[in-house]
Amino acid sequence: MVRCTKEEALATRHRLLDAAECVFAEKGVSRTSLHDIAQAAGVSRGAIYWHFKNKADLFNAMMERTTLPLEDSLHQIGHDPELDPLHELQRAIMDTMRKITSDERTRRVFEVATLKVEYVDELMVVKARHLQCYVDGVAQMERSLREAALRRAVPLRVSLSMAAQGLHALVVGLIHSWLLAPDAFDLVDVAEMALDAYLTGLGLAPEPELERQAISA
Repeated sequence: MVRCTKEEALATRHRLLDAAECVFAEKGVSRTSLHDIAQAAGVSRGAIYWHFKNKADLFNAMMERTTLPLEDSLHQIGHDPELDPLHELQRAIMDTMRKITSDERTRRVFEVATLKVEYVDELMVVKARHLQCYVDGVAQMERSLREAALRRAVPLRVSLSMAAQGLHALVVGLIHSWLLAPDAFDLVDVAEMALDAYLTGLGLAPEPELERQAISA
């Protein structure tokens, strides 16, 4: 029996993940079997078990390959003390919105994760991953808002926890609504306006025009 090279094994793994994205988007995660994915990828079911323990493991690998943009962008905030954490937060959120609207894979993965998952049976570990992403996202937003308020020497008009929870809900809600009806509104334009309004309502000064342009770039 000829053994696969590392390059061949990696190519098979990516082919399985590509197939999973498309089949999950079409049928939903709970209604998709590993056989469906193997068939779409043109490989044997055994090939799936060579790379993934089960459907939930495959699903999480699919998410990690794309690296949900909000997770990745938020994790970069705060590494440079010279940068304003509020502007970094705005830029991270707006980069996410642009990637969702411009990159087909990102949009498809967000659609699967947002609209096509039922937390049943083996997918409970997927729920655990979603929950951890939510906790990490809110915590990062809370840190950014705290540092932004300290930098500006202004008190927030609501508690820090409430401000972060509200911002997270705003971002997630906009993405969810746009995925349901992409033609209903321009996600990037509406998100930028809503974000400015929300942060101003918290008592944080909006960024100057030049910095707005940098965030929009």
